[in-house]
Amino acid sequence: MPYWRLSGFYFAYFAALGALLPFWGLYLQELGLSPLAIGQLMGVFMATKLLAPNLWGWIADRSAARMPFIRLAAFLTLLSFLPLFFLRDFWGIALATGLFGFFWNGLLPQMEAVTLNHLGARIHRYARIRLWGSLGFILSVLSLGGLIPDFGIGLVPWLVCLCYLGLWLSTLHIEECPPATVPEGHGNLWERIKQPEIAAFLASAFLMQMSHGTYYTFYSIHLSETGYSSLAVGALWAGGVVAEILIFLQMPRLLDRFGPRPILLTSLGLAALRWLLIGAFAAYPWVQIFAQSLHAASFGAFHAAAIYLVHGYFTGSLQGQGQALYNSLGFGAGTALGTFLSGFFWERWGAFGTFSLSALSAALGGLIAWRWVQRQEIRSG
Repeated sequence: MPYWRLSGFYFAYFAALGALLPFWGLYLQELGLSPLAIGQLMGVFMATKLLAPNLWGWIADRSAARMPFIRLAAFLTLLSFLPLFFLRDFWGIALATGLFGFFWNGLLPQMEAVTLNHLGARIHRYARIRLWGSLGFILSVLSLGGLIPDFGIGLVPWLVCLCYLGLWLSTLHIEECPPATVPEGHGNLWERIKQPEIAAFLASAFLMQMSHGTYYTFYSIHLSETGYSSLAVGALWAGGVVAEILIFLQMPRLLDRFGPRPILLTSLGLAALRWLLIGAFAAYPWVQIFAQSLHAASFGAFHAAAIYLVHGYFTGSLQGQGQALYNSLGFGAGTALGTFLSGFFWERWGAFGTFSLSALSAALGGLIAWRWVQRQEIRSG
């Protein structure tokens, strides 16, 4: 298994995300855009996850290999991001954001499938590879947090571009690894989705990621307006990802001991608590440190358990499409709707009201998962 080459991809991918999520909203704010416009632009980026993963997954599942598509998407991500160095108007930024987001958001689900194929029966080791993505995120966010006071927020697109270059280069050194077997008789994608447990799981993933929309769009702005420095903002983001790494290291043992259902339910409940703490107690650094530690649950534990379930729900020829569907409905549709709504409500209800809606979304996802996930046998098609 090419552990370091796979880890290098995740490192570069999430290093780029570490520049975008905490600081892109601040960069757009510096360009003079309103909260509503910022929410809409972040929503455009997230909305590309609706189409891109499914289209790339559909093509790759009908191809003899995934890596050529991954390499092409990585190169086009780098190329299409370059206009954002020069654009300043809303519609130009929206068009460029949609274009580079389309290519970038098609990458990860296909690489997840490649990684899981390399792991084979050692799927529980997925978290040990994925944690390198968390390390990349931490390095990126701390670097920018420390450098922005001296060099300005204009440094953000430069670091993103550098990460995209590293991402493309990393794909050139990863070999193809098709599934060991492609079982027959697993039906089509729609037949799988119609099963109540799978539909409920996807709904809970949608609501969980929808709850993150306000966080991704306005957490840094919220902290900055409360009086935190860019270094403190970066440190809080990094602290959340440190907690994520720690939970990733424990996930093989936790999944073996408890299974995915209790982990999903606990993660959704703690996510609701996290958003309430962020919305109500931004002025208290120790509360924010604790809230960021809950990133271990709201993202790390939930995602690891979800990947485990997706790998079991969508097998054989549906593998790539299943990963793409999970990503597009959760990280795409869910996060896009969350970011759009956050921009709308932020100007009307402020931080507490908007983060309270995020908490409600996570709580509803928890109720759905409690009622249906792992409560019946999954049919093979």
